[in-house]
Amino acid sequence: MGEAVRVAVNGATGRMGRVLVDLLRRDRRFELVAAVTSPHDADMGTPVAPGSTLCFSHDWARAGALDVVIDFSGPDGLDAALNHCLAHKVALVVGTTGLGEAREARLDQAASDIPVLRSANFSLGVAVLSRLLRQAAAALAEWDLEIVEAHHGRKEDAPSGTALLLGEAAAAGRGVVLGERAVFAREGRTGPRQAGDIGFAVVRGGDIVGEHAALLIGQGERVELAHRATDRSIFARGAVEAAHWLAGKPAGHYTLDAMLAERSGG
Repeated sequence: MGEAVRVAVNGATGRMGRVLVDLLRRDRRFELVAAVTSPHDADMGTPVAPGSTLCFSHDWARAGALDVVIDFSGPDGLDAALNHCLAHKVALVVGTTGLGEAREARLDQAASDIPVLRSANFSLGVAVLSRLLRQAAAALAEWDLEIVEAHHGRKEDAPSGTALLLGEAAAAGRGVVLGERAVFAREGRTGPRQAGDIGFAVVRGGDIVGEHAALLIGQGERVELAHRATDRSIFARGAVEAAHWLAGKPAGHYTLDAMLAERSGG
């Protein structure tokens, strides 16, 4: 798009939202039109930056004309953003997780009317890792495959959404269903490893931002593909790139992988 992309951030006072607001204010490719918050947020009505005329607000009616919305809010916040996007034919980038089956189905249906790009992890490095793992899992189809992930001690879910994303990529490379081949726990006398299983291991502790490694293990050799995040802003930067790419696209489902493929020419 030639002109500045008009963007709103939903969940603008959250940890990721504040990083997004800061990035978008300094990126000349964008015009930050709205910084949307929860109706209960104490920052409602506060300027997004000293001297700024744009304020945090929970009112979508004040959003103005938009090209794309970036959502890192929560399930209820996503409902409001999706309603607005559908009503005004606005593209939607979704980083909110834990949606449940009903909201997942609604997002799928929404892609018939608007462009939707959703990812459990907006790191471009992880997106490349996923592509590489899909190719490696297909090329080394008989090798054992294990995925190891590590996060800070406060993380509540395991394995991480990113680990599952990588598992899905590996399963797709091998033409299998992850739910039928995943092994999430091993304890006691489990017997020998079953051929074709995709194992997961989890580490929790300290302030680890996020580390993921896929191990393809053959006889006498091993291939390791890994990504380590040291700065949470990588996720916001990836979402910004996704928003710029998605704005102006026709209705449909989109992925970071599709964005990378288009950029690389294949």
